[in-house]
Amino acid sequence: MEKLNETMQFKFDLPEQVSIREILLEVYSDLKSRGYNPINQIVGYIMSGDPTYITSYNGARTKIRKLERDEILEELVAFYMGTSS
Repeated sequence: MEKLNETMQFKFDLPEQVSIREILLEVYSDLKSRGYNPINQIVGYIMSGDPTYITSYNGARTKIRKLERDEILEELVAFYMGTSS
């Protein structure tokens, strides 16, 4: 019972063959091929959590929903800061 007062941290690892970056690149490509502005659409999804910002074309919506939005942000910030693995 004493553990209930402690902050818990959960980390969900994706299978090794699928990385956050790979999924984002695939979703980006799918959005672009459908004529959308991929940056605007992905930002809209991250900010709102509304999956309709992402096209269902080629399974893009299903792919991106496998990720937590905070994981996506973490990957983007790490990449921008040059610390991404």
